[in-house]
Amino acid sequence: MTRYIRRSLLLICVMGLSTNLLASCSDNQTKEIESTMKNFTEKELFQAIAANDIATVKEILANHTVNLEVKNSKGETPLMMATYKKYNALALYLIDQGANVNAQDDRLNSPFLYAGAEGNITIVRKSLAHGADFTVFNRYNGTALIPAAEKGHLEVVQLLVATPNFPIDHVNRLGWTALMEAIVLSDGGTVHVAIVKALIEGGVDVNIPDHEGKTPLYHAKSRKFTAIVRLLEAAGAKE
Repeated sequence: MTRYIRRSLLLICVMGLSTNLLASCSDNQTKEIESTMKNFTEKELFQAIAANDIATVKEILANHTVNLEVKNSKGETPLMMATYKKYNALALYLIDQGANVNAQDDRLNSPFLYAGAEGNITIVRKSLAHGADFTVFNRYNGTALIPAAEKGHLEVVQLLVATPNFPIDHVNRLGWTALMEAIVLSDGGTVHVAIVKALIEGGVDVNIPDHEGKTPLYHAKSRKFTAIVRLLEAAGAKE
């Protein structure tokens, strides 16, 4: 007998419930019992995810009707928790079971957005194949591409700029595109040169200015990012 089933049976025994007793309860009593069992199951689900226990997660989903969009005290769904912990096998399984890759927590992260920001290409790919919504933005009103460009996640950048209908020129609350963040929040090193190149090849507008009217080329020149300046100028960038 598995740990999950033992706990479920124990709860039923403690409550003094049998199938016949449950059937004899009033509607209000039945609803209260069902609510208690539901809360218990959801708690077990989050505990199993925290432990990266995919076997128990599968068992719970196989034996109970579970709302995969239930949230914990931080507003995290089971998939969001698995994504934060980089439990990719578990996250992939939950997505296959229908978990929403766009559900946002209290920090406005979603599995798709956070995976992009952290360079988790596996979850990014899976999210794109399971309904990633490009109109859902993070707390900076940004896309998955913008922090990926800033943090040096080249593979994610290359994937997203090649994704049809992805908003590669989206401007976040700070007034920056992915291209701008790859310049103003980087050291201008090899990785970010490659990211700027990938963005340009992906078709970004190289002349979108920030809120102060300063262009990507202006920022690249002011930081003496010579290689990036050359790429921008070759793409028709203006200061």
